[in-house]
Amino acid sequence: MLKGRGQNPQNMLKTIKKWVDQERRVLITASAVASTVIVMRWFGFCQVWEWAAFDHFVRWRRAEPIDPRIVIVEINEADLQKYGYPISDALLAQLLQKLHAGKPRAIGLDVYRDLPTQPGNAELVNSFKNIPNLIGIELMPDETRFGVRPPPVLDQLDRIGFNNVVIDADSKVRRTLLYAWPGDGKTHKSFALRLALLYLKSEGISPQSAKANPKYLQLGKGVFRPFQPNDGAYVRADSRGYQILTNLRGPRGSFRTASMSDVLSGKVPADFVRSRVVLIGSTAPSLRDFYQNAYSSGWFGSPQQIPGVELQAHFLSQILSAALDGRGGINVWPEAAELLWILLWSWAGANVSWNLRSLGRSAYCLLSICLGLSATLYLAFLAGWWVPLIPPILSLVGSGVAVVGYLAHLQEELKRSKEFLQSLIDTIPDPIFVKDRNHRCVVLNQAYCRFIGYPLEILTCRTDYDLFPQAEAEIFWQQDELVLQTHQPRENEEYFTDAHGITHLIATKRSLHKDAAGNLFLVGAIRDITERQLRANALEQKNAELSHQAYHDALTGLPNRQMFYECLHRSLEIASSTQELVALLFLDLDGFKSINDSLGHNVGDLLLKTVASRLKKCLRGSDTISRLGGDEFTVILPAIPGREEAAKVAEKICDAIMQPFILEEHRVSVTTSIGISLYPIDGQEPEILVKNADVAMYRAKERGKNQYHFY
Repeated sequence: MLKGRGQNPQNMLKTIKKWVDQERRVLITASAVASTVIVMRWFGFCQVWEWAAFDHFVRWRRAEPIDPRIVIVEINEADLQKYGYPISDALLAQLLQKLHAGKPRAIGLDVYRDLPTQPGNAELVNSFKNIPNLIGIELMPDETRFGVRPPPVLDQLDRIGFNNVVIDADSKVRRTLLYAWPGDGKTHKSFALRLALLYLKSEGISPQSAKANPKYLQLGKGVFRPFQPNDGAYVRADSRGYQILTNLRGPRGSFRTASMSDVLSGKVPADFVRSRVVLIGSTAPSLRDFYQNAYSSGWFGSPQQIPGVELQAHFLSQILSAALDGRGGINVWPEAAELLWILLWSWAGANVSWNLRSLGRSAYCLLSICLGLSATLYLAFLAGWWVPLIPPILSLVGSGVAVVGYLAHLQEELKRSKEFLQSLIDTIPDPIFVKDRNHRCVVLNQAYCRFIGYPLEILTCRTDYDLFPQAEAEIFWQQDELVLQTHQPRENEEYFTDAHGITHLIATKRSLHKDAAGNLFLVGAIRDITERQLRANALEQKNAELSHQAYHDALTGLPNRQMFYECLHRSLEIASSTQELVALLFLDLDGFKSINDSLGHNVGDLLLKTVASRLKKCLRGSDTISRLGGDEFTVILPAIPGREEAAKVAEKICDAIMQPFILEEHRVSVTTSIGISLYPIDGQEPEILVKNADVAMYRAKERGKNQYHFY
């Protein structure tokens, strides 16, 4: 048991080593292509394409219902024309008071008010002080722009949130910034997060450290994993602050909206803002407060931008939906998993092209796999996972193209090798065949074609099962496979049926050879040994006949004197070891000489043959009958119990011989006299036993013939 357990790892290692050796080219190609794609990804060459795929997945999702917790009060182009720009502090204060009267949970003012805009600054400042759930905005400065200070009163009351937006290199927004630490020693909260915390406070929800990771923010049911520089398609992205991937609800128009003029004129229902979060901001194109996101571009048409206030509404909705509804964000794989993912698809592309070995079939199969992969990753995206799409597709197609190119090179080298081999083996008189790994004939010389009886065009690219009887083809296949598996030359004798139905005995020597391009070929040389085998069989038969003649009587076919003594000697050796009796019967025909003289030697010979035949019928298969010469016969009875059994056999022989013989229309009657000697009673040496049996036979003759007598 211990020995068997020790062999299992060795067998597993051998299996792995064999698989690696067989898949070596595929693995090398896949690794090289995957490494190239990984380097491309590291330098950001795949980033824009991956963002485009991400945007398509977002647009293909079904838009979510309008979030009832959020309403937008927009300052549109008509409001600017009606009230002028910038909006005066008095109008803004009036708008805030009307909204506050509707009892919203929070009001977000996405309008810069760092400087007074007369008239009405005092009224606005008073509104800032008297509306406790009002949040203003600031724009924190960065490398590309100056900041905008918040309203001083709201800043003193710590009711400020920044509305900075993280914009990717393609000018689209895919990330939300929750916290920022700009270096002033303070923690700055985003505008959306400030409003969300006000709304959630009434639900008894406050910020906490997540149980899964204390560094993660948790609000109610939602855990917000911070964005990392290489998440998803990003490469060394700016991850300063506490960022998360944005999960939009839908395209522009995903929230209930009312204009500023409608609110001021009382056209908005009384419960329009009750228990909701109200965001006030500009949607006027002239103010250029617009951004691009995943919904901003499609297959056709110009980009559709989203107002900044609505973008903030999406950020707010994502936070509230995660905390209250458990709506998941967008999850990503660890970077190591993404690298393995790329390597896996690179191996798949190389393996598919290597096995199909056809440009057309490989292209169709790779395209199908790409479509299936895209559909699968789209379903994963619907489940909340952003799995890289472009790098695996590049790896899949790249490795497939590389293998197809390599196979094309191999085909060219194979063609040259075949042409060279063809010219070489055509000069050899013996039949030669060359097969590939799939047992197909790729090169055959003219001697082989003549031998099998088919032209070269029919034989090329055929297998043995296409050409020979199944039993023969299976033997050929097995012998070929042994050489392919062991890489050792083999020589074997086989039967081979040609096109004319003639079966030959052939000796085939098989060996493996590799050309300059690494193509492996099975080369076989055939020799027709049918005539040689026939001569060998004839010689063997002749030797068997000579051996039979040396040990058998030419007339009766019975063992002769030489074989008789060998059999007797062997029987005595066995009897000596087993302590058994052996009886020797010495027979002589009574009156044979007179029959031979009166009827002729032909009748005498026929009589001897017939006597031999009758003796065979009287005895066991283990008994030995011999003709010593003339009319003298002997019978060896091995392993007999006693004298009685020997006597019974002698009586049976006498009765059989005395029956009349019909020989060439002559009725002939003879009898026999039998002398019996027993081993070891009457002697222990063969010569003594024969002599004593002969003496006993003469005594039987003296006593009247046609009887037996013991020594």
